[in-house]
Amino acid sequence: MRKLCGKIPFGIAALVNTLLIVNFTQAKATGQTTDSLEIDTSLEQINQYSDDNQSVSPSEKDTDTMDQVTNMSQLRDVTPTDWAYEALRSLVERYGCIAGYPDGTFRGNRALSRYEFAAGVNACLTQIEKLIAASTADFVTKEDLATLQRLIDEFSTELATLRGRVDVLEARTNEIEANQFSTTTKLGGEVITYTGAAFGENASDVNNATIGHRTRIDFNTSFTGKDRLRTRFQITNLRQFDTGATFGGGPDPGLTGETRFTPSSVSQNNDARISQLEYRFPVGDKLRIYLEAGSIDPSYVTDTITPFIDTSTGAISNFGQVNPVYFPLGNRAGIAANYALSKAISLDVGYFGEDAPNGPSNPGRDSGIFNGGYSAFAQLVYSGDRLKVGLLYLNSFSQAFGVDTLAGSNAAKVIDLTDPDGNPVVGNGYGAQVNYRFSPRFELGGWVGYTAARALGNIKGDADVWNYAVTLAFPDLGKKGNLGGIVLGMQPKLTGTSNSALAQAIGLPPGQRSDRDTGYHIEAFYRYQLTENISITPGFFWLTAPNHDDRNPDAVIGVVRTSFVF
Repeated sequence: MRKLCGKIPFGIAALVNTLLIVNFTQAKATGQTTDSLEIDTSLEQINQYSDDNQSVSPSEKDTDTMDQVTNMSQLRDVTPTDWAYEALRSLVERYGCIAGYPDGTFRGNRALSRYEFAAGVNACLTQIEKLIAASTADFVTKEDLATLQRLIDEFSTELATLRGRVDVLEARTNEIEANQFSTTTKLGGEVITYTGAAFGENASDVNNATIGHRTRIDFNTSFTGKDRLRTRFQITNLRQFDTGATFGGGPDPGLTGETRFTPSSVSQNNDARISQLEYRFPVGDKLRIYLEAGSIDPSYVTDTITPFIDTSTGAISNFGQVNPVYFPLGNRAGIAANYALSKAISLDVGYFGEDAPNGPSNPGRDSGIFNGGYSAFAQLVYSGDRLKVGLLYLNSFSQAFGVDTLAGSNAAKVIDLTDPDGNPVVGNGYGAQVNYRFSPRFELGGWVGYTAARALGNIKGDADVWNYAVTLAFPDLGKKGNLGGIVLGMQPKLTGTSNSALAQAIGLPPGQRSDRDTGYHIEAFYRYQLTENISITPGFFWLTAPNHDDRNPDAVIGVVRTSFVF
């Protein structure tokens, strides 16, 4: 036996290493890294024991459970035409040493390759070594040892190749274990850059072409494999373009929410901050709880239905990404939950506190989750194979931010601009969202949003704000991973107020009780997926009648967005 072990000293070690690697891979199932995926790939190669041009059918890849095969004839893909087949067959039947699959094959529906056969020889060598180590050597006959020696000599090249593959895999495993970021925390992030310019009779005069970015670093920690603690750091210098508008509500009609790129594109002057601090965990099979300690809105915890919601890979404008009713400005900290009423229907709810009127760094007695402003929402979501529908209700009380949704005209924010201490505003927002997938390459959707606002301070009154959009999505346009998109709609518009005092307080010209006209948002973009992690998205959005006043010339915002997601 010393001669056998000297000939192939890796017999037992190779299989032990393989089992260790399998266990390591399974342990990473809750959070695989790129390197662990490479381990899976290498392990798959070893399982195939064949040249690269031999493929495995999907049905065979799904067969994960391995049963012990104790009769060589069960391995029906091994052609019994060579002396080696009969020799290995006898060893298998005597020692039960080959692990095959429940359907009686190694892999696939073909005869065993020499590499696969060599693996069987190695398995029998390992089994016999175990018997000898267990002092049951008398069970192993000299004839069987001689047969095994002949097989080893015949397949020495293939056995050496397998040893090299296992050694490489072991080295990769050791490297990952030595350099992994954390056993419980995954590092992720994204960098998006916007290169853009504004065009139009007035817009071109007040804007320059600009480059901006938003950078995020996420630390996602899981303690049970089902929960997640996310700590997100964000740096941005994105700014909104001036539409060049000179008519309509607000002290500066050109700076509305209509040109905003993302909900978080309020410039931070490249200051780093924690933009999200969230812990979510399941309670049973139907309930998931969210605890929020940073900036938050309903889109973090509920399905917004639209296919363009992702700020790094979706639509290029804030309005084109999602119904603005989801985004009341100023939310910070709270609690939310998803509850599965059935396989297709869920009820999502949440309650969030509002930033202090003087900012989070200078809170007063009228701030906090329960003492100050807040927003609370509930949404019923239906998610079928093709159709998705969401019905949203959101109630808010704001001491400083009105019903600003970071989109639409200045008047649609319903903020008392004449009162430096703020004019408390209650908002009742309603949203209906729908999206239907006609085919893998085309989806049609849209939304309608309505907010009924009521001012409660020195100036009282009611105001109505509407918005709507139609979305057309073209997944995998040109190649897999690409996305084409079109958004047609009306950004939030003040359609009426109950009295002239409120209308003037929120910035409308004297004698005007609503936005004067209706401006439309027309957007088109094409995301080209360069690699799994890098995409480039050229696009534009055209604003007719900026600030919902057709006395203002049209403005067109052209953008090239580059996204790095890892």
